[in-house]
Amino acid sequence: MLRLFPDLSDDLLKRLYHKGAHVHWTSEDIDWDAPVALDGRGSLALARVLSPVYLGEQSAMLGAANVLPQLAMAGESTAQLYLTTFIGDEARHFEVLTRLYHRLGHQPVSIRALPAMLRYHHRLRQGDRVDWVWGILISDLFAKNFYQMFAHQQENLLFGAMSQRILVDESRHQAFCDHYLTNLMPHLGPERRKALRTMRDELLAIMEDMQAVLGDDAEALGFSGQEMLDRVMADVTVHARRIGLDDDPPPTGGRAHPDGETVDLAARRRQRAQEAAERPSQSATVRDCDCTVCPIAAICQSRIVRRAAAR
Repeated sequence: MLRLFPDLSDDLLKRLYHKGAHVHWTSEDIDWDAPVALDGRGSLALARVLSPVYLGEQSAMLGAANVLPQLAMAGESTAQLYLTTFIGDEARHFEVLTRLYHRLGHQPVSIRALPAMLRYHHRLRQGDRVDWVWGILISDLFAKNFYQMFAHQQENLLFGAMSQRILVDESRHQAFCDHYLTNLMPHLGPERRKALRTMRDELLAIMEDMQAVLGDDAEALGFSGQEMLDRVMADVTVHARRIGLDDDPPPTGGRAHPDGETVDLAARRRQRAQEAAERPSQSATVRDCDCTVCPIAAICQSRIVRRAAAR
């Protein structure tokens, strides 16, 4: 709803909007002459593990543009202000990462090789503005852990320095999500909260699927993708309690299921490890593909196309 004279009281979201406007930067502020310090396998591995994050930056940019009218209809004027800087942040990340891919000499993993990326993008775009903000918080916690590793390990290298800048933006995104969801949570009924917990489990399960494919690439870069994912899950648990979605943390070694059960993460990892051992490796053998992250590439995996190709 368009309002002629909306309420723009000085709240946290308005202050986050001001911070975002003041710290604006572009790819021209990056020192592109800084070394990458990766061999051929390392460059390919970085291009691959970066792919879900890269698609996530695009997905967040598109999703925010879709959510803006919903915020207007709800009369949430300062949230609208903040989200304009959020879109600028995501566009900036998308641009600098695209340029990084050119520097690495590789393309992102294609949707055909990693369809879980498209499933994640599709899940984020379901539901209303509350679902989207919750999904963005989970995604930002993944991005935070991902960028932090490179900011610490490659402090004086190209991607490490880039990660340090992106982390500043991500901290504002998390502050927005925490504040927004904390204010709305008391107004959500039990079924609505259950749906958010279900969404959490679905997104984390998709992350596990991506880790199963990209685990070898993470190891080539010197870190454990599973350990990083464990930190993401721990962060999501903390923030779920902070915003009032969960009253109690799940038991050690498990993640709370929306119906009160506990997901045994260790058993799930063993099952995925066995499944990965039974199929050919998809890490270094997957060649770059021109379709990159185009959603239409997912059609190639449809039953209709496969049946037609078999004739």
